[in-house]
Amino acid sequence: MLSVAALEPIPLSTDADGVIRVAGTRVTLDTLVDTFMTGASPEEIAQDFPVLQLDDIYAVVTYYLRHRAEVDAYLRERRARADAIRREIEAHSPQTGLRDRLLARLGR
Repeated sequence: MLSVAALEPIPLSTDADGVIRVAGTRVTLDTLVDTFMTGASPEEIAQDFPVLQLDDIYAVVTYYLRHRAEVDAYLRERRARADAIRREIEAHSPQTGLRDRLLARLGR
């Protein structure tokens, strides 16, 4: 008999750095949501990321749609952290004139 009350766990896991991934894969929640938001269907996502199971994709998309505010807040935090890291890296190794320096090494 079909049990309507059966609960299915959301196939997401958080790694030691606080990054949320589709459970059992290296695919981040960021990647799956961004791909979905650009218009890809779950079937297209499954084709692009063969490591993902179609039912897991549907479960994560459903979770996103039901918890959009929380997921969007998480995604904003991740983007802000990535921007801060990028600025820090650029401050320590400026790219200004990089192309000219590389061309000078080639003698051009």
